[in-house]
Amino acid sequence: MKIVILDGYGLNPGDLSWSQLETLGDVVVYPRTAPEDVEERSKDAEIILTNKVVFSDATISKLKKLKYIGVLATGYNIVDVKAASSKGIIVTNIPSYSTDSVAQMTFAHILNITNRIGHYAEENRKGRWSSNPDFCYWDNDLMELSGKTIGIVGLGNIGLRVARIARDFGMDVFAYTSKNKADLPDGIQKTTLEGLYGISDILTLHCPLTAGTKEFINKNTISKMKHGAILINTGRGQLVNEQDVANALKSGQLGGYGADVLCKEPPSIDNPLLKAPNAFITPHIAWATKDARLRLMSIAVNNLKCFIANKPVNIVK
Repeated sequence: MKIVILDGYGLNPGDLSWSQLETLGDVVVYPRTAPEDVEERSKDAEIILTNKVVFSDATISKLKKLKYIGVLATGYNIVDVKAASSKGIIVTNIPSYSTDSVAQMTFAHILNITNRIGHYAEENRKGRWSSNPDFCYWDNDLMELSGKTIGIVGLGNIGLRVARIARDFGMDVFAYTSKNKADLPDGIQKTTLEGLYGISDILTLHCPLTAGTKEFINKNTISKMKHGAILINTGRGQLVNEQDVANALKSGQLGGYGADVLCKEPPSIDNPLLKAPNAFITPHIAWATKDARLRLMSIAVNNLKCFIANKPVNIVK
């Protein structure tokens, strides 16, 4: 059985092992694969593992030996699942492997904006504290999280984890969710999306990208938010209109934007958020702790083992 991994570098840049997969078949690993090389590299494969390499209907139709596509991520929009299913190809994903890591990054962004640790560390490297006439200094407003309101858009695994952490900080937690109010854990209050805009000191996005959520954070919705509110996005870049967010940061309507995702990745050099004031952008690494990647690898191997045993799990439809 030939197993082809088309973009293995993201999951395993060299600090993990493919050995568990190698017990299941003949494994070929490509660090990266350009779109024009997908068909040639995949033509003899029965098993394809991919993270961001796209599999369209046209591509799938040309791969006559293909039986299984394992997406090395939770999101599976890179695969035309309907086309795969019509040809009897199983598609699986990796659910819930990075919940704690992404929740951690969410609060890393929140704490960076509210406490500016990196800013002060850099100032002190330049000697600012050493030459300061007083025992301390600060040059921006420092925010205590206790008693502040956090609004959470989407209460899946990550949103719920963020809510629990927020409660431990003493925050008031409100959420926009499809879950029934009676099913929410204690300390989480359900409200409308419009309601979140008006009450949130911090608004954090944990919803899927759909036609209805694409750029739902825009000039109009930002104008409904508290002046100086903080916006966090560890979900999908396309949830926000990037130019509108950059403009809101420049005007002060938004007090800060912490994001681990952008609409285009890697971003173009002229992306407005890269130089916007109080925008803090990390390069899509919330999922990439070694712990989470080990978990991802383990689930990917188990998915494939179950498929080989004719008992597939984590199938997407």
